[in-house]
Amino acid sequence: MRRLGRIAAALSFCLLFFAVASAAAQDHRQGIAGEFDFYVLSLSWSPSYCEAAEERSARRPRDGQCSGRPFAFVIHGLWPQYERGFPSYCQVPSPRLSRAIVEEMLDLMPSPALVFHEWDRHGTCSGLSPRTYFDLVRAARAAIRIPQDYIHVDRPINVTPVEVVDAFLKTNPQLMRDAVNVSCDSTRLTEIRICMNKDLTFRGCPGLARHACRRDKIMMPAMRGR
Repeated sequence: MRRLGRIAAALSFCLLFFAVASAAAQDHRQGIAGEFDFYVLSLSWSPSYCEAAEERSARRPRDGQCSGRPFAFVIHGLWPQYERGFPSYCQVPSPRLSRAIVEEMLDLMPSPALVFHEWDRHGTCSGLSPRTYFDLVRAARAAIRIPQDYIHVDRPINVTPVEVVDAFLKTNPQLMRDAVNVSCDSTRLTEIRICMNKDLTFRGCPGLARHACRRDKIMMPAMRGR
């Protein structure tokens, strides 16, 4: 019985230790709108999103980006970041997002649900008004040139994460290697993530490397639509 008591006490100590360590790892500004260090611009490879959505539901998703216009890289989001971790849902309920802003963003973020979600989770942490935040999202996208090989992909191609990063570095000379990360699922390239200062100049973010794709080869499915 005493042995069980000692084991229970040891387990309780371990749980307390990890809880304290986790709390220490959180930035002290957690959840304060406008208090963060830099942005991550996440560009999603739309054909990968559509393929994965179909695999999950066994039917074509109703999302507008998976039919009609042939989307390539689209904006997943512009995310405020701490040097370690990130804030989210900084204002609940979030300030109202007008339908006009949503419709204006559909050329870059081709889903109203995505626009609303990104504002609620990430935009509210920017400390900016909806109009100013989404103007910044558009400006961040304009600061990045997509490599020519990835603008019109009419058949599936196999790439390595290093090849993709190299292509972005060549096309964007101001970009540094530790500012770019490639994300993937088990077989496909899913996103390119680019770190930016608040003024949208590029900056390194070595901490994001732990989320980078580790696979030797990944596929970029062909673009859809007309």
